[in-house]
Amino acid sequence: QVQLVESGGGLVQPGGSLRLSCAASGIGVSRNTMGWYRQAPGKQRELVAAITSRGSTNYADSLKGRFTISRDNAKKTVYLQMNSLKPEDTAVYYCNLDYGFFGEYWGQGTQVTVSS
Repeated sequence: QVQLVESGGGLVQPGGSLRLSCAASGIGVSRNTMGWYRQAPGKQRELVAAITSRGSTNYADSLKGRFTISRDNAKKTVYLQMNSLKPEDTAVYYCNLDYGFFGEYWGQGTQVTVSS
């Protein structure tokens, strides 16, 4: 059974930092793109960042410089370091594993709330 389990979300003050983790099990990930998406209340899910199997990264333009995506293939884990957080970053953050022709997998989501 394929599982993507996110962790690291929570409540943080504006300007603070959080590091999200997403661990995959039941499937190989080393040849696949992994990414983070987020969905705020009343809004569509949007791409935050993605990282290919070779480590190439792609970020939403509005997040460049504040968020950093990385991965550890040996641990089947993708990370999202979020710095200088703003209230508008409040959302549920979802991990994504792109399996190409075979589809994609999603984690259950982790809540990030930025508030004073």
